[in-house]
Amino acid sequence: MQASDIAAIVEGVSTPEVSPEAQETAARISALLRHVFLYDRGNLLRVIEESGLSMTQSKTLLELGGLGEAIEARQVTDLAEVLGVSVPSMSRAVDGLVKKRLATRVEDVEDRRVRRVEITAKGKKLVDALMVVRQAGMETFAASLTAAQRRKLDAAVDSLMDRPDIAEAYEHLKEVGPA
Repeated sequence: MQASDIAAIVEGVSTPEVSPEAQETAARISALLRHVFLYDRGNLLRVIEESGLSMTQSKTLLELGGLGEAIEARQVTDLAEVLGVSVPSMSRAVDGLVKKRLATRVEDVEDRRVRRVEITAKGKKLVDALMVVRQAGMETFAASLTAAQRRKLDAAVDSLMDRPDIAEAYEHLKEVGPA
């Protein structure tokens, strides 16, 4: 990615008008996520780097891997839209995943002219490894908290469990168990 690409992304970012309180909450969440993301000395980033995948390929693989189980095969155009990249960029990313045997192109059952992208067993294994490394980092961070800090964090996170997207991810992680 070139500096001009980064500038275009930054210029294209738009946020709705938010209150100073929401801005403060966002700043606190950003600080926490930055700290937690790097708390494990960058092990998650190291696994991604050592996999040889680009960021787009990594995001695509994680999107195809769902919450730890393979989800239905997706069209390249759908993946591009979900991940906010161009269709040609997504096609190149998928080509790389196919070459590494992390994904495969399959024929659409309803329209044989349409090709879909599906995660392979090897791709699923890499997604699982990423999830194990991430979970281990989270557990290490949680263990570093005092009991009072952990209770407060649990209460804050618990208040978000009525969101289906968060609750679904949590339920899946509980089923998978500790790293």
